[in-house]
Amino acid sequence: MSGTPERDPQPARLPALLLVDDDPLIAETLGFVLSEEFQVRCAESRAAALSMLRRGGSAPDLALVDLGLPPATHSPEGGFALIEELIALNPRMKVLVLSGQSERANVAHALSIGAADFIPKPCDPDLLKARLAHQLMILDAERARDTPPGGDDVLLGESEAVRALRAQVARFAETPFPVLVYGESGTGKELVAQLLHEKSDRAGHPFLTLNCAAFTPELLEAQLFGHARGAFTGATSARAGFFEEAGDGTLLLDEVGEFPLELQPKLLRVLENGEFYRVGETRARNASARVIAATNRDLQSEIRDGRFRQDLFHRLGVLTIRVPPLRERGRDRMLLLNHFRQLYAAKVAPFGLDDAAQARWLEYGFPGNVRELRNIVIRLGAKYPGGRVGLTALEAELDSEHGSVDGATLEALGSGSFRLDDILSRWEQRYIDAALRLADGNLSEAARLLGVNRTTLYGKIQRLAKEKSGNV
Repeated sequence: MSGTPERDPQPARLPALLLVDDDPLIAETLGFVLSEEFQVRCAESRAAALSMLRRGGSAPDLALVDLGLPPATHSPEGGFALIEELIALNPRMKVLVLSGQSERANVAHALSIGAADFIPKPCDPDLLKARLAHQLMILDAERARDTPPGGDDVLLGESEAVRALRAQVARFAETPFPVLVYGESGTGKELVAQLLHEKSDRAGHPFLTLNCAAFTPELLEAQLFGHARGAFTGATSARAGFFEEAGDGTLLLDEVGEFPLELQPKLLRVLENGEFYRVGETRARNASARVIAATNRDLQSEIRDGRFRQDLFHRLGVLTIRVPPLRERGRDRMLLLNHFRQLYAAKVAPFGLDDAAQARWLEYGFPGNVRELRNIVIRLGAKYPGGRVGLTALEAELDSEHGSVDGATLEALGSGSFRLDDILSRWEQRYIDAALRLADGNLSEAARLLGVNRTTLYGKIQRLAKEKSGNV
């Protein structure tokens, strides 16, 4: 029989999975077990994982992370830091924790900072596959439900804080000036940037986002400004950067607080006169895109520490928008609960909260903000589809240890002028003054009341006196 033989259909691309575990036996075993369903990329440490992602290429859909990572494998802090960094690099990534450090406080904190699931070690391989498949299902649902911003209703909320935010977006949208959008992680800074674009006369032009934390300085420069052929190893052809590709649209510089200090003069030049150079070229090019920058860092503190240029801060922050944390938004927490229940209704039957659980929902601080709220809704929906959730079941999903911090403390930390040493010195002075009053000025007795020796107390009094007089 003549004719061209039919080709086998191309296999579907497997979803990418980043596996981070310092135990080579576990990494090798899991890599083999999961290889039929996923493209598994392994890293043995937090640094190795971030280096792998920052070298370029598409970010994985999923990450499976151990909490105990080098150099402090007995502490969960390295894993917590990596969770936040992975989500900063790709807010859509579903990060699952697979760890033997499964104490309730660790589980709750991991989930509050953005982890999608927590699986204790040891874990049955079939259960692990099912949990990963569940997160892929949620990711597909989110992608299917995504719609371009087009109205005020995408900034959900009826609180005074959100009303003021919508009004500020409307005022700033039509101006040509840069806007600095700042706020805590998970508050929706990228959504605000999208609205600024959609409500402006640039809406018909591209809206591009560049995550400044996702690349090494060399790659970030090439991504932002483009490069000539042969400018560096692997540059086999010339390529336009984000400034050129954005055209007359909008360029969002996400995580701008991570922008490398050595590149900041080049960004400043673009903001001041629109001029930039591709890497490896000497011909100046001109940018016409509007720049929006987003950060969860205190840039004033970064300036004081020499990590961010003050002149760049003033150019980026011609206009500023603060995105309020969820704890300042009152009953918006119920509105968002209903929104996410409806969003995932096609995948799981919506649950309800009883009166006690609803009261707790309204008083909880949500340190992870809207991102944390969404993840809690997903977990409750998966565990109690169509059911009624009580206080005990809800409490198990909350990061009570970290989320119970009072609003005044959180507000002070976000003020930009907080100094822990100053706070500790004031409290130290108060207790010393109180002890001296109780001891009628007797230094030895005051030291006994404070639980320190006399020499230590004398040294503290001398140091505090110097600090007060400004001689330190």
